[in-house]
Amino acid sequence: MKAVIIAAGIGKRMRPLTDSLPKCMLNFNGKPLLQKHFELLHSCGIDDISVVRGYMAGKISLSGAKFYDNDRYEYNNILNSLMYAEPQINKDMVITYSDIYYTKEVLAKLIQSPFDISVIGDLNWRKAYVNRDGHPESEAESIQLGADNKVAKIGKRIEKGSAQAEFMGMMKLSEKGCGIFKETFHSSKKRFWGNPFHEADVFEKAYLTDMIQELVDAKIDVHCVSIQGGCVEIDTLQDYENVKSLFNKV
Repeated sequence: MKAVIIAAGIGKRMRPLTDSLPKCMLNFNGKPLLQKHFELLHSCGIDDISVVRGYMAGKISLSGAKFYDNDRYEYNNILNSLMYAEPQINKDMVITYSDIYYTKEVLAKLIQSPFDISVIGDLNWRKAYVNRDGHPESEAESIQLGADNKVAKIGKRIEKGSAQAEFMGMMKLSEKGCGIFKETFHSSKKRFWGNPFHEADVFEKAYLTDMIQELVDAKIDVHCVSIQGGCVEIDTLQDYENVKSLFNKV
């Protein structure tokens, strides 16, 4: 199994810290966040790791990974950023945002999913938004679940009262799932480039959740691996301080 970490974003809400470093290179208990990702992946037997860089790419230079550079990170978004590492999307793999932290148990549960396309969904997601001022609940990448724990809807514009989980930026593809994902991406790119795509104003600015919704709409099963905590997002300075405190307790 392999992993791709998406780490191209600017991290505007983390300024001034991200004025001089990419978010994934900020210090957490003596180590860059990206190093924590590497250690967690290694602990679950994943040593083939790729990182998609963009903002301040030259400052993301840890050993133990392949690097792909998104030189248009200012003009695209997470989905198109991921596809800079398309050569790696060809066998059982984990895809993860770089600005999250998760436990080994969460990663292991995702890896164990037997389905072709799986995503992590936190059922206890509302708890993370209590007293979280800089990133309101309305911005959560929410999930509505259908039968057999399959994703029915996903995105930020879902009515929060009907959402059962929050997508935590972690996804698993089997070899077959890789093929489905790439085929759907390229067919969507041909149809929607320069035009709206689900919640994105234009395809170029699409999120990973937009592609997941496209898969769902195409009647392709996307299974939700449900967790109850154990994965946190680091989007604001407040989040950064909270996660640093978490590190200090372990």
